[in-house]
Amino acid sequence: MTCTLEYINNWLKANLTQERYAHSLGTAECARELAERFGLDKEKAYFTGLIHDCAKCLPKDETQNIIKNNLKLEEGELCSPKTHHAPVGAFIAKKEFGVNDEEILSAIRWHTIGKVNMTTFEKIIFLADKIETRTRPSEIYLPIREALNTSLDSALLLCYKNTIKSLVDRELRICTATIDIYNSLLK
Repeated sequence: MTCTLEYINNWLKANLTQERYAHSLGTAECARELAERFGLDKEKAYFTGLIHDCAKCLPKDETQNIIKNNLKLEEGELCSPKTHHAPVGAFIAKKEFGVNDEEILSAIRWHTIGKVNMTTFEKIIFLADKIETRTRPSEIYLPIREALNTSLDSALLLCYKNTIKSLVDRELRICTATIDIYNSLLK
């Protein structure tokens, strides 16, 4: 990493809404907690959680320009523009912050849609984003946190079950990656 944590915090405060910055802090704290619980590097998890949404508040045209000129998205990532901030966030982490750790970049890229066979680190960042307690409602995070007592995969399965139900209820498209991940977690 070529930037200081102070630079990154200032960049995030300048480029995120106050609520999104609070969510990022909450995700960082939760990621640290989960990493410690599951035997991974807690400071690396904290840092990844902090920057995971760095592209969330970029203007849509800027996000689309970065995708068009720099990234090749998989079909599942093209389903919903609401998820484009994840691969763009990995791009910004690398270009703006000088992050070269592939584990961090991959966890940022997949924190919204996820993928089949996520690593433990990717699962932790994915879950921390959903169950942080600063901005997420307790009725969402409490059951998932309870499922963590069984396993990471049990918590992930509940996340995907909730996502699919929500998309069906709102009559929104479900990308095939979401179905594939759900099915793989059922095994």
